[in-house]
Amino acid sequence: MAKIVVGMSGGVDSSVAAYLLKKQGHEVIGLFMKNWHDTSVTISDECPWIDDSNDAMLVSEHLGIPFQTIDLSEEYKKRIVDYMFDEYERGRTPNPDILCNREIKFDVFLKAALKLGAEYVATGHYCRKMLSTNNHGETTYHLLAGIDDNKDQSYFLSQISQEQLKYALFPIGELTKPQVREIANEIHLPTANKKDSQGLCFIGKVRLPEFLQQQLKPKKGNIYLIENKENAVKESSLDEICSKIKFKPTDGKKIAEHQGAHFYTIGQRKGLDIGGTPLPLYVVDTNTTDNAIYVGMGENHYALARKGVKILLEDIHWLRSDLKLNPGQSANYLVRIRYRQALVKAELIMEQTALYIVFETPINAIASGQFATWYLNDELIGSGVID
Repeated sequence: MAKIVVGMSGGVDSSVAAYLLKKQGHEVIGLFMKNWHDTSVTISDECPWIDDSNDAMLVSEHLGIPFQTIDLSEEYKKRIVDYMFDEYERGRTPNPDILCNREIKFDVFLKAALKLGAEYVATGHYCRKMLSTNNHGETTYHLLAGIDDNKDQSYFLSQISQEQLKYALFPIGELTKPQVREIANEIHLPTANKKDSQGLCFIGKVRLPEFLQQQLKPKKGNIYLIENKENAVKESSLDEICSKIKFKPTDGKKIAEHQGAHFYTIGQRKGLDIGGTPLPLYVVDTNTTDNAIYVGMGENHYALARKGVKILLEDIHWLRSDLKLNPGQSANYLVRIRYRQALVKAELIMEQTALYIVFETPINAIASGQFATWYLNDELIGSGVID
């Protein structure tokens, strides 16, 4: 039996993960990550960290396992929050939860767990881990999608390494969410009926505009309407196919003003405060240099659909490095851009300075800074930050 530290979030998933490991006979320690102190930007009734910490402690008491809280707020600010501000300021759309897993849970938190003598770190993620050994005795760790298609969270772990996956355990990956709830109710866990948190990693639900305005100041600019067109774009090169359409003020008509281009993202519909159009308006492009926002009418606007994306060499990550593509090589994979988005067939083409991903069917509302992930069947192979 092993000594295992469980990242207790105060939710039902990590609670059941801890229970299952104890039931298997392991020595289990509950450890809660305190990542944020400023409650001014959190919505108090939406799982603030202090309530989550108390819930994690109650669960640990209920299960009869040791419990500790670890303050990682300094590292979280440097590695996650500062990254978020920087990306939004550049007009990009970051995914802090993916970075939280790579930089906090399976780095800073993992190292703290190992210092406690742990052999593994377990989380309540809905995904699975397998391992294989080749003829040379070398072990490869495989990250697989969770059994529950509706809850598969392998996307959020797409940036972790083989070395990090080596120490990871996912006790609920073979279960569905209803099964997890059933187990929690059967053993009367305090978190059995607690709703899922929709907030940032171990912070809670935040008011994003207020959160960003801590460092990014409002700056009045113009909103331009881009008319829809059929067959508007004809691409001939990989760069053209895999680049987003960029607009300039002369391409559209000014219809309103905004308070800062860095507060908006591609595909955004809410928060524009513009009415009276035949179809809803969507953000189709932003330019933080010129502080301009471009919108189009309807979710089928030509500028929203992307046939491909480009990932610069330094932003490519292969969890399965043995499957890494070299320049001039290509391979077919299933690709996902957002959590819970249906997988799309795509061709990955490796060139000297970038990886190009060409979709079989276009994907809407892709923004720079998002993560593209690619799978072989249900195994996550790699990921990268979209240029």
